[in-house]
Amino acid sequence: MQPVPEEISAGHGLTPQLTSNSSGGYYNCTRAIRVWLKRDSGQYWPSVHHTMPSSCSCMSFNPETRRLSVGMDTGVICEFILSEDYNKITPACTYQAHQGKVTVVLFVLEMEWLLSTGQDKNFTWHCSESGQQLGTYRTTAWVSGLQFDVETRHAFVGDQSGQVTILKLEQDSCGLVTTFKGHTGNVTALCWDPVQRVLFSGSSDHSIIMWDIGGRKGTAIELQGHNDKVQGLCYASHTRQLISCSSDGGIVIWNMDVKRQETPEWLDSDSCQKCEQPFFWNFKQMWDSKKIGLRQHHCRKCGQAVCGKCSSKRSTIPLMGFEFEVRVCDSCHESITDEDRAPTATFHDSKHNIVYMHYEPTTGNLLTSGSDKVIKVREQMLVFPLKADRNRCGIRVYQGFELTPIYNIITDLSILFCEFVTSYKLKCCNFLKNAAQMSY
Repeated sequence: MQPVPEEISAGHGLTPQLTSNSSGGYYNCTRAIRVWLKRDSGQYWPSVHHTMPSSCSCMSFNPETRRLSVGMDTGVICEFILSEDYNKITPACTYQAHQGKVTVVLFVLEMEWLLSTGQDKNFTWHCSESGQQLGTYRTTAWVSGLQFDVETRHAFVGDQSGQVTILKLEQDSCGLVTTFKGHTGNVTALCWDPVQRVLFSGSSDHSIIMWDIGGRKGTAIELQGHNDKVQGLCYASHTRQLISCSSDGGIVIWNMDVKRQETPEWLDSDSCQKCEQPFFWNFKQMWDSKKIGLRQHHCRKCGQAVCGKCSSKRSTIPLMGFEFEVRVCDSCHESITDEDRAPTATFHDSKHNIVYMHYEPTTGNLLTSGSDKVIKVREQMLVFPLKADRNRCGIRVYQGFELTPIYNIITDLSILFCEFVTSYKLKCCNFLKNAAQMSY
């Protein structure tokens, strides 16, 4: 058997069988879970190839217990235990958790709970020791993001309606704490920082919102730095930086160690709050003043309703989360100094359309995977986050199987690559702690 090179391609005897569908595309009919081990040579060799009964949709791996939880399109969650040498995978338990596709699965070691969500709009949690379902909660839309705080037993659930629901979980019941509504698109990513007690949510509306849970003041900070759907969020607590990625390949590193400001609410008015010219729906003032109504705009800094003439300027407002130039009224534009325009984020191009991302704080490495079937490891991503030479970070590229989209990649923090394949998707979760030792 030939060793698997870092650029993995078809032709190594492990390419899953492909079957064409009626639309001319391809889908994977092998439903395979693969484990790749890094050998002493620095190359990866196949270790485990396990075929699932149906297509896989999500997975979660716990390195302490070597427990692998795999959700499937049928609503079933299968649990496996990997051997200490990662050369064997043993079925442990099967959960009939949902009536539809499993969207997120999360194992909580401290509670011995297995949390999951599905397209049946149910959030469930099971006891991983007994395999019994402990409780369920019906959501307004199917869930696409899930985080859990062990200390308070709060579950953060983001769904396709754009809202984030906070649930208080007990052994066999749960209670609704509150619901956050701030996105105009569906929630696509969640990230919880248990130290600062803040929750980050990303959405298809291109925005990120930081919800200050611990402050108990209802503070919500918006971050606008992407031009496409936010696909992943990771928080580096040791440097207080948020890493976000979008489906267009953009990676943004946000400095969260600065005092940020909430964006003001947009005010309602029937006329410009600067020049008092009527807006086009204000027929009475238009008739009285014999003037044609104007279109309404809003200043992003003060929130006032203004006309186009009074808001002809553009400016970045990084402390309010606006890293791109936005509309501001003329008076606010004059008050913004060069110091206020100093960027608080850096921008990187991953060179592929990102589907999922993971950051490993022990090495500072960032792993992204894209729809092009490529896995990229960026070394020491946060070493030069706000300096001119920040793009010097090393990049390693791993190519997926030809015509076979890799769906998910999970890695143990030392030697495990676990990859599992389904149709036209690519995700990754966790990666090698010793990735810095990989040879090019």
